[in-house]
Amino acid sequence: MFTCTTHSPEETEGLAELVGKRIREGTVLCLVGDLGAGKTLFVKSLARTLGVEGSVTSPTFNLMHVYDGICPIYHFDLYRLKREEELDEIGFYEYTENAQDSEGLVIIEWPDKFPSCMPKDYVEVRIVQTGETERALTFSSVGTYYDKFVKELESFVHLGH
Repeated sequence: MFTCTTHSPEETEGLAELVGKRIREGTVLCLVGDLGAGKTLFVKSLARTLGVEGSVTSPTFNLMHVYDGICPIYHFDLYRLKREEELDEIGFYEYTENAQDSEGLVIIEWPDKFPSCMPKDYVEVRIVQTGETERALTFSSVGTYYDKFVKELESFVHLGH
């Protein structure tokens, strides 16, 4: 686990860009944070780094967006869901159950709404607003599958800052 502090939206975008340069196909990335913390800003920058052209928005109303870049990005926003059964209805498990074997990335905003439904292994990015434009972003591996990746990411991110 490691934490980075950003002091502006541009620095948060820069951090997401560094993550985008290192992230691998088959990664499940869960973004945790309050409304306005910067989850969607992080996803936009990450997606641009991975070659997504056009608009990247939070799928709050559609619940899922698919973006085409270097690899497909499956972006879920669970904020509006009320019941676990709704995850089945939107095809959530089709993308998350065997994500490590896929050629895409799965990004989930608001995973803390249904913690027992998340995959066994994922990378968590917890974003906490610590000032008007300052954010603390904590990266950790949930489960053991992404332990090595999070350690590599820590080295890369600290070199890039």
